[in-house]
Amino acid sequence: MHFVVCAKQIPDPETPPSAFKIDEASNSVVPAQGFQPVLSQFDGIAAEAALRIKEAAGDDTKITVLSMGAESAQAAIKQVLAMGADEGVLLQDAVFDGGDSHATATVLAAAIQKLGDVDAVFCGRQSADWDMGQVGLLIAEALDWPVAILAKDVQIADGTMTTTRVLADGFETVAQAIPAVVTVSNEFGEPRYPKLQQIMQAAKKTVTTMTHDELGLDPGSVGAAGSRLKLERLYVPASDMQVELIEGDTPEDQAKNLVAKLVADKLF
Repeated sequence: MHFVVCAKQIPDPETPPSAFKIDEASNSVVPAQGFQPVLSQFDGIAAEAALRIKEAAGDDTKITVLSMGAESAQAAIKQVLAMGADEGVLLQDAVFDGGDSHATATVLAAAIQKLGDVDAVFCGRQSADWDMGQVGLLIAEALDWPVAILAKDVQIADGTMTTTRVLADGFETVAQAIPAVVTVSNEFGEPRYPKLQQIMQAAKKTVTTMTHDELGLDPGSVGAAGSRLKLERLYVPASDMQVELIEGDTPEDQAKNLVAKLVADKLF
């Protein structure tokens, strides 16, 4: 079998708020100094799902890591390679820049078709930066494949993908023929941490690069030109919150003073 894991590189979620900046002129996040971008945590979980199925199968299943982004996104690819994936492909082209979920899925789906003989695509439930949760569904739509979302368990056997999905009020088990797409939720469990030797081996692996020409894509269908969502403004909300401490010798006094304050301000 052949699995594809979609991996996205995002700003480090551990970046302190004081270091987080927005360039409002270009509607973009300014890279924080001293903080390297990281693999989206949900994509790491998706990779873990694919790896567990490969290990359980015990056959010659291959896992290809697919990412769209700048040269730095190779680090995200190599993290999944260190976990145990076999090959990495970076979709890097200036015409891919500024794309929304639809444009991104268009590129990823074209790359999956280019790879050929893919049996299953694993995506995180959503990216950990924009949190839209649309790309996996849109890849399935572009490929005309069945899709299961928010999976807490994934199994593939005898040409069927069986997933247990997380619902608002419980769980649902569904079965669908492969090839298929699945988005894996955090309920699946933590991804493995690669050993030092695996990290060193992954660092030596070559990541293949593909452009829109190699994928046969019209520049007008991808990136900002192919986006269906227009970002009007990206900004850090201003906070003008004011705090007033209610004095009092005892909790009862503080409560009385609070009520008096609310009544005086006509809030109670």
